Amino acid sequence: METRRIVVTGILGAGKSTFVKTASETEVVAIERNITDEISTLKEKTTVAFDFGKLLFTPNLELHIYGTPGQSRFEFMWEMLINWASAYILLVAAHQPSGFDEARELLSFMTQRAQVPMVIGLTHMDCSGALPPEEIINFLGYEYEENRPTFVIVNPHQRTSVIKAIDVLIDVMNLHY
Repeated sequence: METRRIVVTGILGAGKSTFVKTASETEVVAIERNITDEISTLKEKTTVAFDFGKLLFTPNLELHIYGTPGQSRFEFMWEMLINWASAYILLVAAHQPSGFDEARELLSFMTQRAQVPMVIGLTHMDCSGALPPEEIINFLGYEYEENRPTFVIVNPHQRTSVIKAIDVLIDVMNLHY
């Protein structure tokens, strides 16, 4: 059996921990702490190291799925996780245009450190204020279709949606199982 490491990254609130929990067939290891700064109004806990889960994608392929912290102060974990990655998914919350600059910086950080397959997952598309996919992808720096990565709309709370996003990533990785 082959094992691949998938990293799920994105800024705070993009849905990384939820994605890992939804995808995993095992109990997720979540290294979180209570939030004590100004972002405590958004959520109670935040990932400070990583989330980890496993998914037997096919009888011949097991995925180890790692969720990164969303805050740049934990970029040392981003570096460690991306250096081990077979591929990654960047989650971008479509309803938070104020976070697009951070998402673009995170994307740059990851692509500078690892040349591995990636997919952009657009989350929160069903929320008020969500921007259209084309606009988000352009803002991330992919104005021209020939250099665009694959993107997928994903709801981290829905298993079928998460599995579809992983399936798209497996396809981008050019794995055939």
